[in-house]
Amino acid sequence: MSAVDPTTLPYRRNVGVALFNRDGLVLAAERLDTPGAWQMPQGGIDVDEDPWPAALRELREEIGTDKAERLAETGWFRYDLPPDLLGQVWRGRYRGQEQKWFAARFTGTDDEIDLNADKHPEFSAWRWTKLSALPDLIVPFKRPVYTAVAEAFARFSAA
Repeated sequence: MSAVDPTTLPYRRNVGVALFNRDGLVLAAERLDTPGAWQMPQGGIDVDEDPWPAALRELREEIGTDKAERLAETGWFRYDLPPDLLGQVWRGRYRGQEQKWFAARFTGTDDEIDLNADKHPEFSAWRWTKLSALPDLIVPFKRPVYTAVAEAFARFSAA
């Protein structure tokens, strides 16, 4: 297999949600395909889909509920895939992701969170954690984006 030149590939459009509970903690979920890697809900934006409705759809698909009140949003952040994943994930069509992040207040109850709501679950477990802890829990190549998100939404987070 020949090496993929990342400069020839586009970024995949994506949204993420820092979902805060009433105590200022954020929802983190452990990936089924990467045990030990915790992340916030996120996913691709469909063609002709606006970012906020995409974020709500991703919440429904990944955690079983979209009970969330929009608080703030970021501009677009990018990350590149590491060489060992380039050409492997997303059918090799993208070099990484371009993400818009939303801070949202969870308006539901913990018992409404259902990681098996979708027929293709992505997560094995979830918990409420401090937003500032997430960059250390995510896979290393996403760490700069998670650090930027933690800085952007620090005002909503528990101290």
